[in-house]
Amino acid sequence: MGRAGVLGLVLAGGLARRMGGGDKALLPLLGRPMLAHLLARLAPQVDALALSANGDPARFREAAPGMAVVADPLPSHPGPLAGILAGMERAAGLGMGWVLSVPGDTPLVPSDLAARLGAALEGSGAAIACAASGGRAHPPVALWPVGLRGDLRRALLAGEGKVSRWAAPHGVATVEWAGDPFLNANAPADLPVLEAALRGQNSPA
Repeated sequence: MGRAGVLGLVLAGGLARRMGGGDKALLPLLGRPMLAHLLARLAPQVDALALSANGDPARFREAAPGMAVVADPLPSHPGPLAGILAGMERAAGLGMGWVLSVPGDTPLVPSDLAARLGAALEGSGAAIACAASGGRAHPPVALWPVGLRGDLRRALLAGEGKVSRWAAPHGVATVEWAGDPFLNANAPADLPVLEAALRGQNSPA
């Protein structure tokens, strides 16, 4: 995919209805915000970071000091595609060519995420690389070329809201990981499961 710079984008613009509202990325896991665990894994893999979220960005300041917060460029919270577009526009402004997106409630992302997604694009003919585990794709966990931002904006204005449906015509290389490194927090019962997984990862061998 070349080295045009990669922006790591945390998608945190969801409404978290099944969690009772609020910011899932700020929920505590092992005494730290979920976002802090995620950034510890994501930051070493990218050239810059941004958080896709709406509302007052100050609420993320403690968990992610100095991190840019980009709001949806379109109204009415149209979903993760709008966040990806915001990330693409941020990356373009920084002279970067790629966006690596991950949801804000996936604190276990693997340390080889960017490397393996980038490698999958080499010679594949696909424009986008998407992560998968357990035989299931995770469309919001993907590497996106910034050059698609115009097409994405047009699709959003036309009412498109599904990540996989918009991505498919551009060609998607899927990369499978073992285990469940993209386990996320959909409901309160998922939090102790994530804590146990983090505790296991942090334990000495």
